[in-house]
Amino acid sequence: MDDLGATAGIVLITLIAYKLGLILIGILAARFTRDETDFFLGGRNMGPWVAGLSYAASTSSAWVLLGYTGFVYDQGVSALWMVPGILGAYAVIWLIFGPRLRAESSEDGHITSSDFIAARAGRWKGWVRTLAGLLVLITFMVYIAAQFGAAAVAFESQFNLTHWEGVLLGAWVILIYALMGGFWAVSLTDTLQAAVMALISVALPLMALISAGGIGGVWDTLSATMPAAYLDPTGGRGLFAFLGFAFGVASIGLGALGQPHLHARLMAVRDDRARRRGFAIAIGWSVIVHLGMAVLALSGRALVMDAPDGEALLYEVAGRVLPTVLAGIVIAAVLSAVMSTVDSLLMAASAAAVNDLGLDKRFAGREMLVSRLTMAALCALAVTLTLSLPASIFDRVLFSWSALGAAFGPVILARVCGVEPRGLAILGAIVSGFLLTVVFYVFGQVDGQAMGGLFAALSNLSGVAGDPFERIFPWVIPLLLLFGFRQSQAVR
Repeated sequence: MDDLGATAGIVLITLIAYKLGLILIGILAARFTRDETDFFLGGRNMGPWVAGLSYAASTSSAWVLLGYTGFVYDQGVSALWMVPGILGAYAVIWLIFGPRLRAESSEDGHITSSDFIAARAGRWKGWVRTLAGLLVLITFMVYIAAQFGAAAVAFESQFNLTHWEGVLLGAWVILIYALMGGFWAVSLTDTLQAAVMALISVALPLMALISAGGIGGVWDTLSATMPAAYLDPTGGRGLFAFLGFAFGVASIGLGALGQPHLHARLMAVRDDRARRRGFAIAIGWSVIVHLGMAVLALSGRALVMDAPDGEALLYEVAGRVLPTVLAGIVIAAVLSAVMSTVDSLLMAASAAAVNDLGLDKRFAGREMLVSRLTMAALCALAVTLTLSLPASIFDRVLFSWSALGAAFGPVILARVCGVEPRGLAILGAIVSGFLLTVVFYVFGQVDGQAMGGLFAALSNLSGVAGDPFERIFPWVIPLLLLFGFRQSQAVR
């Protein structure tokens, strides 16, 4: 058997073993799932290691291993300005949002972050929950489609499948184990995924760095073959253009502040002590993975100067620097990690449909059945989106990430700061944050100069059409509404 056939065989065997393990986790976790709170929040009894690692894996999977690596591969050292924003978001969610989310959710019985957002909306509470649930469903279909696209890239490269075959195979595998169990199964799966990602983020970049001649060899190769801007922390930009670019990529972290599947970890954590330890575990993991993937991207550029797709660089480098057996195991592990992230998204989307849209009240006693049917429907819709609207993993995730961040993040920020906005102001903040993100995303796909006027000026400032503004500006109007229209007293 040639190397390609041997690697494909090892990938297949590893995938089968991994999926059997996931099914076993689902079966075991099902024994602890007795009611809706167990199914959606693990009975609010999650320890620090599972909370921290499952949070980290949920926020950083396909887009870090593939999209972020490809971004650094394409942009160079200046792409690393994204990392401070990401780590800052970890701190805000765990240390600022976390105490209020955990305490109020436990006291008032909140199941989703939409419950928390709508809790003091008075007579508008039902409208807020319904709108929030619909937005979660819409954006998570885009998000899930990005994960399916990532799985399809792997299947295409390893098994010579067509794109649609890869998408359907990835969706089918994900759906099988996602339907098996509730929040405990999802969180344990993500914890396993996080451990795999951390191992790969240390071992593979180290091997790539050694193969490329060490730090000195990589630097010399890139200095000789790439433009000077590639190794320049500013990317060769002037002061204002650099500030626009740096704030733009760092502001990606804002999106995390509005993600329901991340809030769920804070709502499910056992107590404040577990929350603080979970934060230390999560942020330590994030530093290791982002640093490792940056080293892989730069070493990979020295090894593979003209990769046709930077988002598939990890697979290319693994095949070059590792023995066949190890390369096959790494590729299979990464593919499994990419696919298993979808279970968290499906769980959050199901919670939005069942809890926020009121399906649990319409089908009382059959909440779990409704949740599983919702998962299946969302898978079908995401597959359709993946096949009909092709886009890079990075761009597709950034849109859904930013849209939810701008819609929900300002409301949660206001509430944890002790501000209780009027119900109509909460609705206005959600709608304006989401729609402004859509507007900037759509215009960002068009040449900024062709739009003329203000948008052309913004494009000139950043060097990337609307980049520093498409994630920051959609927060401005929601915050003005929320802090400008407060209730005279909290409404319960």
